Amino acid sequence: QVQLAESGGGSVQAGGSLRLSCVASGASCMAWFRQSPGKEREGLAGINPGGGYKRYADSVKGRLTISRDNAKNTIYLDMNNLEAEDTGMYYCAAAHCSGMWYQLQSESFHSWGQGTQVTVSS
Repeated sequence: QVQLAESGGGSVQAGGSLRLSCVASGASCMAWFRQSPGKEREGLAGINPGGGYKRYADSVKGRLTISRDNAKNTIYLDMNNLEAEDTGMYYCAAAHCSGMWYQLQSESFHSWGQGTQVTVSS
């Protein structure tokens, strides 16, 4: 199991930006998910261990950027032009790279953080 801890959530007005961070204890294929009120958990973005391969959900392309700093064991999610619909709990997750992590489906990820809340007001 990988130990994960998210931070950086908060309240922001629509159109604003946030950077989420996830400290991960070991290099792995990583992703960010969001669970909004009344909705299923949704995969947003994923990244391979070297950071050279990234996948995004179509709904967030152009607004979210995933990156990692392996020297700091940290994964980032930069979110721009936030909308009220981006409100939710954000989780980072780790997957075995041999699996289909790039499909950003929850079942492919074996370790999860506790989440960090993002609230966007319109």
